[in-house]
Amino acid sequence: MNKRAFITIPIILVLLAGIIGTFWLSNTKPDTSGVKSAQRIAAYTKPAVVRIIDAVIVEWDYSYVYDYDVYDYFKHLQGKTVIGSSGSGAIISSNGYIVTNAHVVDLTRKTDQEIADAAFEQLAYDVGVHFGVSTDVAYRYLIERVAWKSVTRIQKVFLPSGESFDSDVKVFGAPVGEGKDVAVIKIDGKNLPTLQLGNSDSLRLQDDIWVIGYPAAGDSDLLSPESQFVSTINGGQISATEKKSAQGSPVIQISAAATHGNSGGPIVDANGFIVGLLTFRGDTVNGNEVQGFTFGVPATTIQEFVAQSGAKNAESTIDKLYKEGLNFFWAGYYKEALDKFEKVQRLYPKHSEITNLIREAQAKADKSLTYWPKYTLYFYIYDGVAALFIILLLLFTFAFKPKSQAAAVSASTTLSTSSPNKADDMMKMIKDGEINMQEVIKTIEEQMKKKKDEQKE
Repeated sequence: MNKRAFITIPIILVLLAGIIGTFWLSNTKPDTSGVKSAQRIAAYTKPAVVRIIDAVIVEWDYSYVYDYDVYDYFKHLQGKTVIGSSGSGAIISSNGYIVTNAHVVDLTRKTDQEIADAAFEQLAYDVGVHFGVSTDVAYRYLIERVAWKSVTRIQKVFLPSGESFDSDVKVFGAPVGEGKDVAVIKIDGKNLPTLQLGNSDSLRLQDDIWVIGYPAAGDSDLLSPESQFVSTINGGQISATEKKSAQGSPVIQISAAATHGNSGGPIVDANGFIVGLLTFRGDTVNGNEVQGFTFGVPATTIQEFVAQSGAKNAESTIDKLYKEGLNFFWAGYYKEALDKFEKVQRLYPKHSEITNLIREAQAKADKSLTYWPKYTLYFYIYDGVAALFIILLLLFTFAFKPKSQAAAVSASTTLSTSSPNKADDMMKMIKDGEINMQEVIKTIEEQMKKKKDEQKE
């Protein structure tokens, strides 16, 4: 082997190992395999699930009520009755489009008279309970003495941060039992977190799903006021995919527990995509709800209404930064996570999760792992320089010969080409298979002298 190779080949191997190492380091991905699917889904989806309040305030004229106790009761109510409901929904565009059930926002779409009639029935029930009489007795008493004066509609969307917005219904399907129970509403927002619609046609029996929303059973007087803006997530599986409503609309059945208030909340798959909206539960048994028999509107139906609304369902910059930050955080790259979280905060300061995540990332920054891909530019520079050195070393080792070898080759060439009578001279110097060295030297000297003389001429 070429003596130079003993030195250059190890150097080349070291440089090649460095190039391979930089390639591997620059392609390092955050390892989140230790995070459970349910935890990942909850973290991804929580910021985009909202609480929806659809309510009305009916003011009464009770000037013809002469019974002191009943009159005092109306004064205590400030002459008003509030009726309404709470539901859930999911933001699907960063500028504030939200999908929910039609029945969640149905009340405020009714006429004033329809609303007043419904409020009057509630008033009669409340008066009957307060005074210990039947609803019918209270109704007959009030119908002759009380009339409605005004109706005020309230449709509010509360984000997980507690921030509230007025909303408008953009597209309305039909309440449950009347058709496709989907509505698209709009709030005036910017850079909001979103969820993406998935493909419900790809669902298979026993696929894992999660239901996210604000069930009334999750509220309690024992909880803080802020707790009403914290969503609940329950897991389950797909129980049936081929059922239809009485009106012929497709529905999916799931085993996840749900109750009043969950209506309109997203059903998400293992990728965090919306595959349905929770819409109704199975029939009661002996007056009791039976968990595990819940139905939802599939994503294919939701897509129809989203298209009508003009909403653009696409991942926003906020979503991308937030997910990247979470993945960095879970993998131990706290400095990189902090950078992503701070960018989210600058774009949307009221993000429900970002303040706590920034605090945690800052506390763990000293323990952050080194994220090598951020040094990719330096790796490229090293790879280029190393590749150049490898080429030069290969040329030095195999293409360029040592001077001693080159001189020998030159002398050999001179001997073979300097004189047309060389062969005859050499034959004379060989005697019985042996070479007479004195004759060889003498012959070479004569040839060199002859060559010099030729050059002088």
